Amino acid sequence: MTSYLEQLVRETGKSEAEVLALAIETGLRQLWREHLLGRYLRGQISRQEAIDTLGVDWVELVERQHRAMGEDVEWGLQQTSSP
Repeated sequence: MTSYLEQLVRETGKSEAEVLALAIETGLRQLWREHLLGRYLRGQISRQEAIDTLGVDWVELVERQHRAMGEDVEWGLQQTSSP
């Protein structure tokens, strides 16, 4: 982690404090996005609310990923029940 920080400071010309603040902001934004997308997938918020908050691209991405995961699980279950 230290080498990432040092390289970002060197290459961006920002102070260590600025880079750390951006890292925290970026991480919090990602955690919030994942939290809201999880709520959407669990049916706790509507698709439209998720789109209004995060954008259609994120919602469509998580829907594709969710479908793919479901297909993988279904395939795996079929493999374990085959003779």
